[in-house]
Amino acid sequence: MKVKEKKKKEDKEALLPIYEEVAKCTKCGFCLPTCPVYTITGEERAVARGHNIHLRDIIEGKLEMNEELKAPLFECLLCRACVANCLSGVLTHENVIKGRALYMEKLGEPKLLQFVFRKLLPNPKKMAFYVRLAALGKKSKLDRAAKVLGVLKWFGRDTAKVVDLVERLPFRFFKECLGELGPDPANAKRRVAYFVGCGTNYALPEVGFSTVRVLRAAGCSVQILDNICCGLPASGYGDLEASKNLARYNLDLMAELDVEAIVTDCGSCSSFLKEYPDLLEDDPEYKQKAAAVRPKIKALSEYLMEIGLPDLHGRVEARVTYHDPCHMSRYQNLVRQPREIIQKIPGVEYRELPEADWCCGAAGTYNIAHYGQSMQILDRKMGNVKKTGADILVTTCPGCKIQLSYGVRKNKLNCEVLDIAELIDRALGSPPQG
Repeated sequence: MKVKEKKKKEDKEALLPIYEEVAKCTKCGFCLPTCPVYTITGEERAVARGHNIHLRDIIEGKLEMNEELKAPLFECLLCRACVANCLSGVLTHENVIKGRALYMEKLGEPKLLQFVFRKLLPNPKKMAFYVRLAALGKKSKLDRAAKVLGVLKWFGRDTAKVVDLVERLPFRFFKECLGELGPDPANAKRRVAYFVGCGTNYALPEVGFSTVRVLRAAGCSVQILDNICCGLPASGYGDLEASKNLARYNLDLMAELDVEAIVTDCGSCSSFLKEYPDLLEDDPEYKQKAAAVRPKIKALSEYLMEIGLPDLHGRVEARVTYHDPCHMSRYQNLVRQPREIIQKIPGVEYRELPEADWCCGAAGTYNIAHYGQSMQILDRKMGNVKKTGADILVTTCPGCKIQLSYGVRKNKLNCEVLDIAELIDRALGSPPQG
């Protein structure tokens, strides 16, 4: 067998499990106007129809996985807008991830990604060291030197600009400040575990403080988990083995918990934790653990609507709007809960955001790898925020909060970006912390 034909056969065998799914695509085109990337580029190669055609052609032996497929495969936001508007219900985001996994296997995973997914994310001490180094760089303006020297050139032509995405990084992370939280309430009626996402821990510790205060005010004793990354970043890039290893570590931790719920303020984390049974489909032991843990996984707003909000003695006199993170709305169907919470807060005038579920362009590290496209998507979002006249823009995902905050600064909007935990915390009358 010729080398080329052998490679095509290997590609076919790797993607054969998704053949039925990609074959469901009827090429109708309903995905085109709903895809944020397509509305910017106008290129079908990066829209659902294009992805499914490429992957089907590989399975049918018409195409070999090659370097030319890198751009379309990795330009996808994985936002699931196409899935929500697909008459055939094609799970294109899952197909794309499988395609990325094959791409990484065949053409090699960049060493930087290997280092992040296999060395940094599983090791909190290493992770803390490098984030603290980045924080020092921002404070000392070494990030500007990185621009000049082209240190970030590896990521692409626009990434010298990405150092501005995060306004500041803390030197002390949330999990390093647990002594400042004080004791749980003596009369707590519920016991929960708090799964702390990387974004909250390393970039937005103030959100973590608010989450704990809100849960305690709602009558919960809160156990802070010594978890590591949920595994979503590795999975999104197609490094499924690294993602599974992270998941196994977290499952060993969560399976032993004697709690009513495992709560997280990160919509992306809650979404991916709920997907652990599917991720570990080929590992019976851990699939069983994941299935047992899954009913306990709750996004913060989801859990609060189940048990009831704490007594809100303060007022938040502000016009408030809400952005739906993709992993909250399209992955978990958690659309109603955040809005109901916001509207229950005394003093709030709620204003619905046009295209509230349109991706903000963060999408993990999409705003780093595809800065230019990400900014165009963000500009559309900021235009809609401006229409609301909101004083506060609320979301439920650290990645979205960072991206939206950058958009507010970039567009000079008189609007504050808060996580929903921070908004509720203000209604409790808590002073800012973190």
